[in-house]
Amino acid sequence: MQIHEVGAVVTGGGSGLGEATARALAERGARVAILDLGRSRGAEIAKEIGGDSFFAEADVSNEEQVTEALDTAVGAFGGIQVAINCAGIPSAGRTVGKGNVPFNLDIFRKTIEVNLIGTFNVIRLAAARMAENEPNADGERGAVVNTASVAAFEGQIGQCAYSASKGGVVGMTLPIARDLSRIGIRVCTIAPGLFETPMMMMMPEEARQELGASIPFPPRLGRPSEFASLACQIVENPMLNGEVIRLDGAIRMQPK
Repeated sequence: MQIHEVGAVVTGGGSGLGEATARALAERGARVAILDLGRSRGAEIAKEIGGDSFFAEADVSNEEQVTEALDTAVGAFGGIQVAINCAGIPSAGRTVGKGNVPFNLDIFRKTIEVNLIGTFNVIRLAAARMAENEPNADGERGAVVNTASVAAFEGQIGQCAYSASKGGVVGMTLPIARDLSRIGIRVCTIAPGLFETPMMMMMPEEARQELGASIPFPPRLGRPSEFASLACQIVENPMLNGEVIRLDGAIRMQPK
């Protein structure tokens, strides 16, 4: 699929991997709707991107908010062909912590709600709108790119909720791709390793350097632009479908 002039939706586009992806799509000629929470920099980033791009405040797990944002995008762009799911939240805590205190079930539930259910919510609602598109020469009506994590495969101590949520994204990638194949919509997932995200950049420089050095090659943290580049390549390559792609410099996470 050619990115130039497509209508694209990027969740979590107000920072980190989502911001980089929104910028990369716009640089390639896409019209971009950034979906994020109101406290994000989404409105500022949409203004910087310019063109027809805009910001819509939406919690990805909220059906009404996502529906309204997608309908606005369809109205503004004449349709949406691309959906990139980058919205997500971290969580940490052992199954049983100090003092034999069990993990907070509300935190586990919220992590699943945003990272897994929120991703599926956007996929199903975006795909229903993509189904209305005229197919291109390859019969393609849309492309979806999700964000998982290497924690889906090698969750570390304290990542029970986060790993479960990202493992769910990995697990649903192929069946959703198969579901949507009949209407010409592709679905892939990127599983990034250690990247320069806002959360990571809050760590001391020495700690970031140490983490980067643990990556076989290149021995540094990943750059958001590298994630964005892969997301764009997935959109552009019609044979990429139903795949989960690790983007991690060959790291395999240790227990802690």
